[in-house]
Amino acid sequence: MILDELTYEQCLRQGVGPMVFPARLEKGIDPANSMRMKAVCMQNMQTQAKLQIVLERAWKALEKAGIKPVLMKGAGLAALYPDPSMRQWGDIDLFVGKEQYHPACAVMRETFPKALKFDEELDHYKHYNIIADGVSIETHRVSVSFSHPIDERRYAKMEAFGVKHASELVIGDLRLQIFEPTFNALFVFLHSWEHMMSSGASIRQLCDLALLLHRNKEAIDARLLRKWLKALHLYDVWQLYAYNLVQSLGYPRDEVLFYTDSVATRAEKMMADLLAGRMDERLKDAGAKGEEKKGKTPKNRYLRKIHTMQERMRNARRIGQYSSEYARHMKATIWLSGLARLFAKDRHWE
Repeated sequence: MILDELTYEQCLRQGVGPMVFPARLEKGIDPANSMRMKAVCMQNMQTQAKLQIVLERAWKALEKAGIKPVLMKGAGLAALYPDPSMRQWGDIDLFVGKEQYHPACAVMRETFPKALKFDEELDHYKHYNIIADGVSIETHRVSVSFSHPIDERRYAKMEAFGVKHASELVIGDLRLQIFEPTFNALFVFLHSWEHMMSSGASIRQLCDLALLLHRNKEAIDARLLRKWLKALHLYDVWQLYAYNLVQSLGYPRDEVLFYTDSVATRAEKMMADLLAGRMDERLKDAGAKGEEKKGKTPKNRYLRKIHTMQERMRNARRIGQYSSEYARHMKATIWLSGLARLFAKDRHWE
């Protein structure tokens, strides 16, 4: 399994230190490495304890206000692990939906009056963020953002299903709601793919997906999941993940959904780039070149938007080396949203 081969630095970069280090410590290693591995695990345990205190306060405040949140990522995924302290997480994500979004944001401000507030509570943002007691709390109006209007409408129905049929999770004395298992599998996968398209995903996210699929193998509706993936043009991408779950993480092949060897070359390329940090390097290079040209960015509104479209097309070509099918969908989306925004009123964050 690939986790056994990761260096100390790779474990930190991939967010799997607390998962990998305890087993290595049991085998016995030199004192210097032992101390730094123990420090990572201890720090993660201390961070989780603080996060859980803030989570309980935020959750109870929302419930008291009559708002029904759904816990995303973080503590909900940590509960899948043999020991929750094995899963590193650093913020709190609470889905409240569009109707409860503004009231929920107000509750967060009232509950944490001294919190740092730097995000605006706007309807085109994915979430509203505050920093309370050093902990980031993201109040989500949507769980995933889509640029294509058809994708957005289709996903909204899937999201509504995930909320309507939410499952219960108990952490300590706190009773929480998490997404329905089939939708949660889609969401965890989508969240990782979002990172893959921007700053690069992590091995930890693949571990999350593997454990979620394993723990919920009887509850996940494979037919429905396949339908959703195809509706979002992501079935091919899922197969890349499925291949790597089996071949790199040792997920049982007879359990994995939609596995195929036909994607081996592309899936192995994606995993190799992820492990080597080459995705991040390409994006950093692009960012560095962007900084160099910052003074030359077109001031003309139309030229500026064309420039943005060109940058997004370059990213689509990068994704094309893993999934040409999804890259084609990205390009169509870029043209559609780009042309729509070209003639739309300027928004201040662009």
